[in-house]
Amino acid sequence: MTHSTTPTPLESRSSGPLAGKVRVPGDKSISHRALILGALSVGETRISGLLEGEDVLNTAKSMQALGAQVERTGPFAWQVRGVGVAGFAQPASPLDFGNSGTGCRLVMGAVAGCPITAVFDGDASLRSRPMRRILDPLELMGARAGETKEGGRLPLTLHGARDPVPILYCTPVASAQIKSAVLLAGLAAPGVTTVIEQEASRDHTELMLKHFGAEIVSVREGNHGRKIALTGQPELHGAEVVVPADPSSAAFPIVAALIVGGSDVTFSDVMTNPLRTGLLTTLREMGAAIEESEVRGDGGEPMARLRVRASKLRGVEVPPERAPSMIDEYLVLAVAASFAEGTTIMRGLQELRVKESDRLEATADMLRVNGVRVEIAGDDLIVEGRGHVPGGGLVATHMDHRIAMSALVMGLAADKPVKVDDTAFIATSFPDFIPMMRLLGAEFS
Repeated sequence: MTHSTTPTPLESRSSGPLAGKVRVPGDKSISHRALILGALSVGETRISGLLEGEDVLNTAKSMQALGAQVERTGPFAWQVRGVGVAGFAQPASPLDFGNSGTGCRLVMGAVAGCPITAVFDGDASLRSRPMRRILDPLELMGARAGETKEGGRLPLTLHGARDPVPILYCTPVASAQIKSAVLLAGLAAPGVTTVIEQEASRDHTELMLKHFGAEIVSVREGNHGRKIALTGQPELHGAEVVVPADPSSAAFPIVAALIVGGSDVTFSDVMTNPLRTGLLTTLREMGAAIEESEVRGDGGEPMARLRVRASKLRGVEVPPERAPSMIDEYLVLAVAASFAEGTTIMRGLQELRVKESDRLEATADMLRVNGVRVEIAGDDLIVEGRGHVPGGGLVATHMDHRIAMSALVMGLAADKPVKVDDTAFIATSFPDFIPMMRLLGAEFS
């Protein structure tokens, strides 16, 4: 295991206004991809602003195990010397991804295009998550999974393709992980690998592949989808990557600033890729005071300075097509909805059931135990906001970092303190969450 096995409980209580200027950690999605594409490139890749949480560090270790040279050169600064497309070496031991589904699934794609065998493993939470949706297209491309548990669960052995073939693949759900795994495997295949999405998922892999020199074209498909075509067997070249601040991490202090009276917090360099800003769109519809300035771009990814002030929120209906742009943020949105006036309906959340935990049920449980009226109707989450939250509950995190952070945010404005059974897993994505929140004025004990 790469995380602490000793539970770390914590209590969050109502505090005074939150105030200050902060930069949340680097984006996790970009950090994973920078390491992987750096390892598949020729030459040197320099990464600044890398998220140094456990999830990303496990991806860095897996790149080392597969033959790339990976070195930390300073705070959040890393250097990767790659082995080229399809150049991975067979690892001497299992690749342990800890709690990270993203790292595991993307590296499966990268390994699938190489004539090697690798064992993929992780912690108890990751072992419970299905991998068959990733394995199905990879096997069409020539890779082969050894005997696995139901759903293709870890640990599993993946035999990469000796002669990978390009495919045209329609993703069954909107998933950047499925799309990215297919594209990473497609790097090693001759010809064009094409992925069609009925609902567009985050496009970080496409943008970064282009940044590293791949020939890739993305066009609109239908009302909400995309068709992505990648020309295989390119020579990727090492690149400079500046990792923007992670909007999924920023979501927690942003919601905290909105619900704690009198708060005024500024966040620098937050990624504003439109396929990642569903939460900001929704919060603004709820009446949130969020100002955007100093917009700039790097490596194809836009970023901006955000000023967030405490706001009176109202209930809204969130359409299902917005889910891919905010799938990781629904947990903390549910907290914001609890403090809003009126009912908030979040539609089409089936993907939450196959995350680190069944996040749909876990989110509802988090709210109920703190006195919030909540209902699950099919794949929809319905929260009845009454302008305040009674609090006083003990939240079971189910080894899920986002449940832990969401519950701590709730406690900062609840009538009574909120207790969290284990905060150890927060380190997987946001190692400095607790000290950063305390710096802004949060009360944790």
